[in-house]
Amino acid sequence: MQTFARLLLTAVAGMLVVAAGHGVAAAPAASVAHSQLPWLSPEPDGVQAPGAALAEGIAGTVLWSRQPNTPVPIASITKVMTALVVINAGDLDRTITVPQEIVAYCTRYDGSNAGLVPGEVLTARQLLYAMLLPSGCDAAYTLAEAYGPGQDEFIATMNDTARHMGLAGTHFTDPSGLPAPTDHSTYSTPADLVALGLRAMSLPAFRDIVSSQSYHLPAGPGNRDHLWQTTNLLLHDYPGTIGIKTGYTDAAGTCLLFETVRAGIPLIGVVLHSSPDSDVAAKDDAERMLNWVYNPILSVLPIS
Repeated sequence: MQTFARLLLTAVAGMLVVAAGHGVAAAPAASVAHSQLPWLSPEPDGVQAPGAALAEGIAGTVLWSRQPNTPVPIASITKVMTALVVINAGDLDRTITVPQEIVAYCTRYDGSNAGLVPGEVLTARQLLYAMLLPSGCDAAYTLAEAYGPGQDEFIATMNDTARHMGLAGTHFTDPSGLPAPTDHSTYSTPADLVALGLRAMSLPAFRDIVSSQSYHLPAGPGNRDHLWQTTNLLLHDYPGTIGIKTGYTDAAGTCLLFETVRAGIPLIGVVLHSSPDSDVAAKDDAERMLNWVYNPILSVLPIS
């Protein structure tokens, strides 16, 4: 890890300094293996998202950002905190019965779901797959109900966790990120979400789930057959992607929290409201940000 840290600092030093929400570009003077890194611009071109941040994936040092400390709705990226609370609580092999209330909950807010049926019995780990891959609000509600216990207690734990992590621009009122009670009552900032993503990705159980393109749960004595597929287009399309979570509501637009590793270099970032409704726009924003860092490095380190 120290070798990587030195490599990344060498690659980025003299190229970019980011401070307190304002990007300040320096000359492209860094070199790797005595080669000049051809950084062509002081920031990634064509990023549509009004809120965004990109950081190295070890200490979370921000390399570029846009409105990093502005709180905005984050939709289902909220489920990263829900997963963090559940995994921290432990006992992921405990069995949980899906409550009847998921039907009204998902219907009321037109939330995405994992096709769960009240009365099914799944483990907490299986419910994490149901929540994080197809972005199942039914799974998020079920986990919150079990681990709170109850929604109010669980949401309080989410906010306590955010506070202990120093995420001053973050607040939760729902375990799914749905507009409950209002469009803007659950919110965060690009800088906070990078920190949250970094913490979640340090947990093997979380990392294993969000790096999966799909998960098949065969029918059993207490559950139906389920096949859950990720909503994260980067996992299909961008080399080195290892997670993590999409989001969409009318107020949040399309959002994506993501992490990749190429040439041994992890990067973590987020885009918020890339488009009113296009998941592809969020993916494209993320790719532009990632390529801005990786392409110059890969041009002198021929590793894909």
